[in-house]
Amino acid sequence: MGSRRNFIEKLTVSAVGLPILYHSSNLFAAAEAPYEGPILKVAIMGLGSYGTRVAEAMKDCKRAKLVGVISGTPSKIKDWQSKYGIPKKNCYNYENFDAIKDNPDIDAVYIITPNGLHKDQAIRVAKAGKHVISEKPMAINAEEGQAMVDACKAAKVKLLIGYRMHFEPKTVEVIKMRKNGEFGKVKFFQGQSGFTIGNPNQWRLDKKLAGGGAMMDIGIYSINGARYMLGEDPVWVTAQETKTDPVKFKEGVDETIQFQLGFPSGAVANCLSTYNMSHLDRFFMTGSDGWVEMKPSTGYGPIKGRTHKGELDQPHITHQTLQMDGMAQLIFDGVQPIVPVDGEEGLKDMKIIDAIYKAAKTGDKITIDL
Repeated sequence: MGSRRNFIEKLTVSAVGLPILYHSSNLFAAAEAPYEGPILKVAIMGLGSYGTRVAEAMKDCKRAKLVGVISGTPSKIKDWQSKYGIPKKNCYNYENFDAIKDNPDIDAVYIITPNGLHKDQAIRVAKAGKHVISEKPMAINAEEGQAMVDACKAAKVKLLIGYRMHFEPKTVEVIKMRKNGEFGKVKFFQGQSGFTIGNPNQWRLDKKLAGGGAMMDIGIYSINGARYMLGEDPVWVTAQETKTDPVKFKEGVDETIQFQLGFPSGAVANCLSTYNMSHLDRFFMTGSDGWVEMKPSTGYGPIKGRTHKGELDQPHITHQTLQMDGMAQLIFDGVQPIVPVDGEEGLKDMKIIDAIYKAAKTGDKITIDL
């Protein structure tokens, strides 16, 4: 798995710049000494804009290191080799990446490709004996998500989902407050997730590649946020779809969906997912004894928030740095984040998305069984 001693250059990073990790016994603890434990050696599959963001964030990781790439674009592979010092033997394309099975330099593959490709790619990575990290949503429906979970279990590898917010300091603080009862009995959550999407020819507006529209991209933040903010899983959903541009948003590609979730405690959530309104990145939750508002709530940062007790002042650290170090800690040491990031967590969100689409199509109140 390697050692921090193999990456001496990392030791020059000042203590101020070191990532802060989540620990079960100490919520955010900065390392006081250079880390010398195992390093998670990661190959990124899909070298687009988000893949680049993850690669840049991993420069500051202590427990994870970018060591390989998988891409269908030879020029991108060449650029990444030069920029990140990736050896040729750790470079693959979409046809030959099964050969990672025989490459001990790669422990895990982070799949950052269009949603419709995740299932088959994840199964191939699992069969190659490598841990799978899949960007969210994990697939285009619950059936595909279940196939990914089953394949990783059969191969005895981890399946983790790119839920970066589960490691974000202000988000973790709010979850901790709710667990400690500081909001009293939580009653209501509101999630607003949306932006105005540009290029109509991009894969996010292709039903086959995306699996849908805004819900499969930005809407999942309000779904997952409702669950970790309230600390419950929903048992029913109602939903309404609005489409103003059927040319840009073709059949099966949602433009705007409003949805309502009901929870066992009686709490309700009212959420909005859209590709046709900007400046929508806000969570609000209220309980019998307090409230919290986060705006921006899920953007790349800094996250901002306030509660009935005042402003949240936890430090901003690049989310993907925290995520990758946290996932390495999970794989090597079994240390779980405050909210799970495993395949089962991702599968729950896929089941909810399936139910939202069904509710929007039928107009019915749909029961959710997770």
